[in-house]
Amino acid sequence: MLMVRVLAAESMGVRSMATVVETRDARIMIDPGASLAPRRYGLPPHEAEYRRLEEKLEIIRGEMRDSDIIVITHYHYDHYLPSPDDSELYRGKLLLVKDPRHNINRSQAVRAWKLFKLNGVADKASQIIIADSRILEFGGTRLIFSHPVPHGEPGTKLGFVIMVLIEDSEGRFAYTSDVQGPIDDDAYSLLAAWKPSMILLGGPPTYFAGYKVSRESVEKGLRNMSRVSRIPSLRSLIVDHHFLRDLDYRRYMEEYLVGGAPALTAAEYMGRPVEQLEARRRELWGRA
Repeated sequence: MLMVRVLAAESMGVRSMATVVETRDARIMIDPGASLAPRRYGLPPHEAEYRRLEEKLEIIRGEMRDSDIIVITHYHYDHYLPSPDDSELYRGKLLLVKDPRHNINRSQAVRAWKLFKLNGVADKASQIIIADSRILEFGGTRLIFSHPVPHGEPGTKLGFVIMVLIEDSEGRFAYTSDVQGPIDDDAYSLLAAWKPSMILLGGPPTYFAGYKVSRESVEKGLRNMSRVSRIPSLRSLIVDHHFLRDLDYRRYMEEYLVGGAPALTAAEYMGRPVEQLEARRRELWGRA
């Protein structure tokens, strides 16, 4: 038994990759957070986005209460719940987290300190384990964590994330976090070496090409996304996150994901229509 449910994502109307993985041994919550872009096209979030955010946050909170293990791959607000009001949700949980002191930029280090020390999560959690490069076993379930890999292109100021492979006797699920393609070849090589049967992939930020991320890096992310889809062991690919902030994502999927494992957005995987609220913000504000 290895069941994967994506709770929130850009294809569902918010910034998130919140995912629950259930095995016979544990219920594992990965990156329990969601947020909105403060500005897009020069516009603030629309009321529809705020409603969706609250809806998704309530779902995430409910799943956190029922989970045994919480994984935090890095400290951006769409990947964990930072509010002191939510700190009780971490009580009694085993936290497997990105190292808050090493291979981390200042912004994320400060956020981690606020979460663990200022909000008291270090005292509320049953245990906090630095997960970087670790292999942990819970009965017949194994969690394999990567070393820190770039949040996108090598040398990015956004710092590092950790990827995780969850495996049991029935499957091998890889969660990439914000690797953006991956742009970094080392992250791709590690994914391929893991031989996953299923991947939730943070796709490349095509909407930022030539702006905050070079066109060359985005193109590399697209090529590596295509390579990921062709990993021989792969049976199912979910592509979302930064990739679904682009209204034109389908064109890229048709160009780069043909001939590999079947690829879906998180919404489609969960049997729901794609609702790119952030990417449709001009339309929502009546300025399309």
